Amino acid sequence: MAETVTGPVGIFARMEQVVEIYTDGACSGNPGPGGWGAVLRYGAHERDLFGGESSATTNNRMELMAPIRALETLKRPSAVRIYTDSTYVRNGVLSWMTKWKANGWLTSGRQPVKNVDLWQRLDAAAAPHQVEWHWVKGHAGHPENERADRLAVRGVRAAMESDLRADVVHDAEQA
Repeated sequence: MAETVTGPVGIFARMEQVVEIYTDGACSGNPGPGGWGAVLRYGAHERDLFGGESSATTNNRMELMAPIRALETLKRPSAVRIYTDSTYVRNGVLSWMTKWKANGWLTSGRQPVKNVDLWQRLDAAAAPHQVEWHWVKGHAGHPENERADRLAVRGVRAAMESDLRADVVHDAEQA
């Protein structure tokens, strides 16, 4: 069941198929090297993406990078269903982000929003699309969520082995 829908009104009615995106983030230490993974599915087509950051990052930042990079990969406005196991991302999208934007990206306590750079980037990445956000329980045997988790861990390993930035996208088929 969708918890919210964002993006241009009516685009689902014009779309024959929906892009499904399963995302996850991981961190070795918190902060520490981190990784993100995303599984994209459009009809019979699938694509696995991952990336990582070798500098000290957090699990929450990696949880945000996964849907950001997946959405930024889409070449045209699309109907999208995003599945995340992150309550941080879910709550941010469903409850907090609208208020933060209205408050000039400040919390209700008038403090700067943590990870504001990524929240703003997620907002911009989602804007051209009709997005439904779904929450799934992590590590509960959901095949695509488990696959996204493996990709995120792969991103952590890659980050620990080299000097990676979270913005670099690796296509799992080519890496």
